[in-house]
Amino acid sequence: MNLLKKLKLFWWNHWIKIVVIGWTVFIFWVPVAALSSIDSYQRSYMVAWLSTMGLQATISAVIFVVLYSWVLQGGLQKLKKKQVKTDRVNIKWDDIVGMEAAKMEAKELVSLIKDRARVKKIGGNIIRGMLMMGPPGCGKTYMAKAIATEAGVPFISMSGAEFVEVFVGVGASRVRQLFQRARRLAYADGGCVIFIDEIDAVARKRVFSAFGGTEETNSTQNQLLAEMDGLGDKEENVIVIGATNAAEDSLDAALLRPGRFDRKIYVEKPDLAERELLFSYYLKRVNADASVDVARFARKAIGKSPADIANITKEAALIATRKNVDKVNSEHLYEAMERIDLGLKKMTKVSEKDRQVTAYHETGHLMALYLLHPTDDVFKASIIPRGPAGGVVYHLPSEETQHVNRDRVLANIKVALAGYAGEKVKFGVTATGVCNDFTQAMWWAHKMVWEWGMSKSGWVGDYARIPKEQLSEDIKQKLNMESHQIIQECMREVEELLRKESVIFERFAKELLTRNELDYDDIEAIFKEYGKANPRINAKYVPPQGS
Repeated sequence: MNLLKKLKLFWWNHWIKIVVIGWTVFIFWVPVAALSSIDSYQRSYMVAWLSTMGLQATISAVIFVVLYSWVLQGGLQKLKKKQVKTDRVNIKWDDIVGMEAAKMEAKELVSLIKDRARVKKIGGNIIRGMLMMGPPGCGKTYMAKAIATEAGVPFISMSGAEFVEVFVGVGASRVRQLFQRARRLAYADGGCVIFIDEIDAVARKRVFSAFGGTEETNSTQNQLLAEMDGLGDKEENVIVIGATNAAEDSLDAALLRPGRFDRKIYVEKPDLAERELLFSYYLKRVNADASVDVARFARKAIGKSPADIANITKEAALIATRKNVDKVNSEHLYEAMERIDLGLKKMTKVSEKDRQVTAYHETGHLMALYLLHPTDDVFKASIIPRGPAGGVVYHLPSEETQHVNRDRVLANIKVALAGYAGEKVKFGVTATGVCNDFTQAMWWAHKMVWEWGMSKSGWVGDYARIPKEQLSEDIKQKLNMESHQIIQECMREVEELLRKESVIFERFAKELLTRNELDYDDIEAIFKEYGKANPRINAKYVPPQGS
């Protein structure tokens, strides 16, 4: 029975070639047989005449094919994607690290693919599609490959952008060809997985023109919906897996309804325990020193995706190689994290006046962050230029939090404004380096008032959802004034802090001018000299009241 299926599959895939070869043999055999029955003179004449006709026909055919291909822009409707052998994918469950909840859902899908007959026997519905959603770099593509490998079925991978073309109907044609190929593979091998990465390129909410026309992506999406509906009437076990970084509400509702993408898997960034597993997994792939404290790096990597952690270990290995060291150690990992997050150090000659401005600017950020922020700790302060910035204060949350409350938002604004305040307190004038800080501070303040209901005056609601032309000028003016007041109050508090702690302010600035960089241990030691314990560990410091 399997041999018969293989023969049918071979005929479906190659019947055009077989017909062409047979016809070619026939049209050559008939003239040869006819020529053998006439005398030599006539035979020579006929052969010469026929040979020129073949040359003319060949030239005409070539010209036609070239012109036809040119009209179609090189054959736009042809789908060039082929099956990826599962032994070449070769991603096992053990390779999926840092996404345990999503892996459990995926394992269930694999068991349903393998146990399709039993599911049908008890009256259950076969899963037709699964949608994986989450931030980039969290392993959605990796998970799809593992599903195909563990299920032992053919795997076809595409990007949503490959369906989008300027010519109408090309995307829909490619969808039809894709599902036709998947059904044939499923018929022969018992199943097939179609993986469409960045599916939002063809799955966003459809737009209909008032004049009766539609966008090209509409026809592509309609064909995708029709093909997924058609899977229920077929015996082939075809599973469609989509992946997207877009928000769920941006996708078309018809695609998300039951019967199409029956399952949704949310692939989130890893928590602390999962980050430890990721560091351990990727450090095993490089020659790492056994003394590396994986737990410490996992705590420092809050908000990092699996791809980020993999990149950190690879960068650390490159740093170790450049330093002619045989094993990756903690110093290499720290340097790799800083290089990726902050950028490369620029050994540019900077004037002493610019160094002083940068030192007091970064000191302002440092003190506001350490003394006023409820969650973030200072891991490094530097006045060495990196990228477009003349200096940097590197900070990360001391613990993982699901939500951002008003105190944390206000602290973010204060930290952003503290560089400006540091320059103002010391020099009385400020430089252009505060532009990006103002952008951040005003963004937070705008969100507080317009969207998050965090204003003092009681303005509750997401006013950003309302079209600006529908809001009265009085409301917009009051909301903007509230945002301005938040900025002013935060600015006053930061200035009061820097003037009150002027001794520590001067000390940190001089340390930066002398040493260029201060690490967390250096920063904490200086604060302890002046009796300022870390408020996130021991809340002895009470900041000035305000906002």
